[in-house]
Amino acid sequence: MSRIDERRLLPATAVLAVLVTASQLFLAQSAGASSVSTAPSQQPAASPASLPEAQHPAAAANAPETPEETGDRLLAEKKFQAAIDAYKKAPHDSPTVWNMMGIAYQQMFSNDEAIRCYFASLKLNPESASVLNNLGTVYASLQDYRGAERYYRKALKLDPKSAPILKNLGTDLLSRRKFRQGGEFYAAALAVDPHIFDGPAGLQISDPTSASNRGAMNYYMAKTCVHAGLNERAIEYLRMALNNGFTTPRKILADSEFASLHNMPAFEQLLVLQRN
Repeated sequence: MSRIDERRLLPATAVLAVLVTASQLFLAQSAGASSVSTAPSQQPAASPASLPEAQHPAAAANAPETPEETGDRLLAEKKFQAAIDAYKKAPHDSPTVWNMMGIAYQQMFSNDEAIRCYFASLKLNPESASVLNNLGTVYASLQDYRGAERYYRKALKLDPKSAPILKNLGTDLLSRRKFRQGGEFYAAALAVDPHIFDGPAGLQISDPTSASNRGAMNYYMAKTCVHAGLNERAIEYLRMALNNGFTTPRKILADSEFASLHNMPAFEQLLVLQRN
């Protein structure tokens, strides 16, 4: 069954309306989005020469798509209802099919159906970190952050080095004003994958938190970026935190964690503009 690359983890936050301006969209999506996992195969790909004749690329090129392959293609094309119809024709003993169907339902805002599919997948494979992560994203979209945290932590026990799950848990904690804890999980996600916050990947669901909470999230994300040596990105997050009214230029200057930014022209310009 073909699968979407995990780099395109369907960051689950497409369920709620984006609450930021177009100029802020890039950074807001990267900081606030949750990631829905498609759980690609962990097995190394076989070389064409080692494949049986029926699986050889030349033979496969003439073979019709399976329902799973059709569903995956339609899901990648964001044709969610058509993908669901295709998955329904696939064998129902596949945990992956149930997971992918759950993703399609979730992108259509059918949270009850998404949860039903994810639990069906877990019944077949209870040790799936990907599906537990996806359940967490549904609860997050419903603003049940405690429920989301429960599933994210279960997922992390199975896959403690998953940058998307670490990011999701960080977002969840930040949404509940547990800023330092959330920042720590963001830092852990960056340590695993320095590009985890680079732009929207796959399908997105926006951050559901209030403007005040988003300001705090951006402020602590700026701290995370400074510790990771991403100073230019830290300045952009500080700009958003200021625009959200969470902080002031004086407070930023007084925060020793931003000392490395003080001599950067972009940082100085940011504070000058805010004072004016």
